[in-house]
Amino acid sequence: MRKRPLLAIAVIIAVATSLPALGGCASTRQASAPGSTGPTDPNAIDPAQQGGSGITVGQRAQSALEGLLMGAVIGAQAGPIGMAAGAGLMLIYSAITGRVPLGGGARGPMGGGALDPYGNEAQREAQLEHEIEQEMQRADALEAQIEEELKRQEELLHDIDRQDTVARSASTPAPAPSKQALSERADPRAAPITPQDRDLPAAIFTEETVTVRKRAWGDNKKMQVVRRTLDADRDGHPEEVRYFDEKSGVMIRKEEDRDYDGSIDAWSSYQKGSLSERVLDSDGDGKPDTWERYANGRMTDRTIDRNSDGVKDAFYTFQGDSLAEERHDANGDGKADLRVIYKDRKRVSTQEDRDQNGKMDTWTTYQTVKGEEIPVRIERDTTGNGEPDVFESFSVVHGKPVLAKREEDKNGDGKIDVTSIYEGGKLVRREISDPNLVPL
Repeated sequence: MRKRPLLAIAVIIAVATSLPALGGCASTRQASAPGSTGPTDPNAIDPAQQGGSGITVGQRAQSALEGLLMGAVIGAQAGPIGMAAGAGLMLIYSAITGRVPLGGGARGPMGGGALDPYGNEAQREAQLEHEIEQEMQRADALEAQIEEELKRQEELLHDIDRQDTVARSASTPAPAPSKQALSERADPRAAPITPQDRDLPAAIFTEETVTVRKRAWGDNKKMQVVRRTLDADRDGHPEEVRYFDEKSGVMIRKEEDRDYDGSIDAWSSYQKGSLSERVLDSDGDGKPDTWERYANGRMTDRTIDRNSDGVKDAFYTFQGDSLAEERHDANGDGKADLRVIYKDRKRVSTQEDRDQNGKMDTWTTYQTVKGEEIPVRIERDTTGNGEPDVFESFSVVHGKPVLAKREEDKNGDGKIDVTSIYEGGKLVRREISDPNLVPL
């Protein structure tokens, strides 16, 4: 069984070594063909060296060697005999056809291995040179466009630099915010500082004079104003529009697209150049839901439609630099059912309409103990007439409210009928002033 692989390998080697000699004989016969005279051009390609079909003997030998290796690899799956048989068959096939199965194709004018002596390679080179020339022309045109755009941007930057220089020479730069200012910004009970407009150069705006019709902005007369429009991305939807009084040059109104979705969502009004009112569309539904007022550099009040149903349901009032009062309408009936009063940014009392019948029925008083707001007195209306008839007092134990006394007006005459005393939250004594109430 072992002699057959050895014999096959010997035959394969003999065939492989005989191919160059056969190719040489063919080459000799072609060289002595009738009609040939004189020495040949050493740089010319001899058709005889291409083989019978335009494939050279060297290329056939190379294909045979590659076929030998390919056949050995494939035949190895069947053992040593298969490897020898596969190598032999593939070698013979590749030597005759000049092709390697599963390889890159035949070598010669129709394959991908050798140069084409019949002019196809020259055509491909000419086509490639033509494409390269076209690409260079396109690159030159693109470079010219880029240079033009860079020049335009450079001119715009020079204009901005000039505007900044004028602004710096006319005013002193604003100092960095202090730690106190930063802490106030983070305190929800601090009155927000009036938003400042960005100092943008006029060169980046498009300016025109327009007429504003009567009552368009709540005014009782028609106005002639200067409108400056900023459309930075040039999509036809401005990010900001500023309106200035034509005579004084003072800004009187501003419209903004704060989320850059193409729709205006902030409308600001100015008095003597300072922001006085601002209306916002914070959820992007195209309807205002926040109304703000400003004076003396601070917000004075804010109204919000929290659920975007068209009913204002949260109201905040500021005094000086602090929140003074907030009111909430939870059921959207237009009446506040929670009112919170603040002093020095601390909650001091609340009023609640817990049954939401339009009348306040719970009043709570708070006391600040070690920075904590703790209820010390609660008054309740249990009859629904809008007047309290139950009064509870609390003592503070370990930072928590503990019931100390409850007073009740049982008959609604405005006088206390029953007083209950508690210690540690437990009833220890009850006093009854009306004998008709005994037993309770």
